[in-house]
Amino acid sequence: QVQLVESGGGLVQPGGSLRLSCVTSGFTFSTWWMYWARQAPGKGLEWVSRISPYSKQKGYTDSVKGRFTVSRDNANNTLYLQMNDLKSEDTAIYYCSKGANYGDPLSRGQGTQVTVSS
Repeated sequence: QVQLVESGGGLVQPGGSLRLSCVTSGFTFSTWWMYWARQAPGKGLEWVSRISPYSKQKGYTDSVKGRFTVSRDNANNTLYLQMNDLKSEDTAIYYCSKGANYGDPLSRGQGTQVTVSS
């Protein structure tokens, strides 16, 4: 079955960096657009970034442009999100999803917590 497992979250000070990973299985990773989404405390799911199957197209929500970089390794079925210059408003649970279905729990992982605080 489809599995997505995020890791790499943690507690970091403002201005710090984290690299999230999402290891996938159960589907043909290299044929899917992949997404990162996040849910901040008390808020709804928000799309953060997306990447096309062979990395030719990438997109970011305005609030993370210039700070976050999405990438993927199709040989190892893994998605990444490099997050630099983190801000308190980046605090959230971060999810990866197969396609734009990040609202469907069956299409995303269990999430990894990112907390930005001094």
